[in-house]
Amino acid sequence: QVQLVESGGGLVQPGGSLRLSCAASGMIFSIHTMNWYRQAPGKQRELVAIISSTGSTNYANSVRGRFAISRDNAKNTVNLQMNSLKPEDTAVYFCNAGYLNREYWGQGTQVTVSS
Repeated sequence: QVQLVESGGGLVQPGGSLRLSCAASGMIFSIHTMNWYRQAPGKQRELVAIISSTGSTNYANSVRGRFAISRDNAKNTVNLQMNSLKPEDTAVYFCNAGYLNREYWGQGTQVTVSS
């Protein structure tokens, strides 16, 4: 059974930083593309960052230069370092894994950016 468990969310002031982690189990982690999505209240879920099985990355324009995605295949984890956070980054952040026609989701972790 595949499980994705996110951690690291919380409340942070504007300009601050958070590091999200996603621990995967029950799958061959290294072959999966790993993604971070987010969903703000009343908005659609949006793709934030991607890291392929080979380590290539891409970002939404709204976070490029502030967020960094990384993966550790030895630990089956994917991380999202979020810097210079803004109130508009407030959302539930979801870890997603994809390979061919299969995808898996975590339960999400809340990130709130507020003074």
